[in-house]
Amino acid sequence: MDQILLEGLEFYSYHGCFKEEQVIGTWFNIDIILWGDFHKASLSDNIQETVNYLTVYQTIKKEMEQPSKLLETVAQRIIDVILLSYPPITQIDVKLSKLNPPLGGKIKSVGVRMSKSRI
Repeated sequence: MDQILLEGLEFYSYHGCFKEEQVIGTWFNIDIILWGDFHKASLSDNIQETVNYLTVYQTIKKEMEQPSKLLETVAQRIIDVILLSYPPITQIDVKLSKLNPPLGGKIKSVGVRMSKSRI
């Protein structure tokens, strides 16, 4: 199975349970692995035979613009819309991290990792 990787996507968003997070916002980082059969594209050199990274990025950006309290909710929305929108993708892995979370100490990030397969 082939993979397409989108790593280090950064978004400023308003996800969190604390009121301050919903008002002030913070930075988030996303890494995504998309599984599928992209062999045809490797032979044809035709973007129509694969998944367009730009449209996947735009899909993720749109989901990140919708505030949610839980990272799990955001990650699940991203998974659902990508599997619905891109039939060649058979499996997806999403790692969503909140950078510098307000937990009362120096913490680089907190996050969730969620995966789903069509099979």
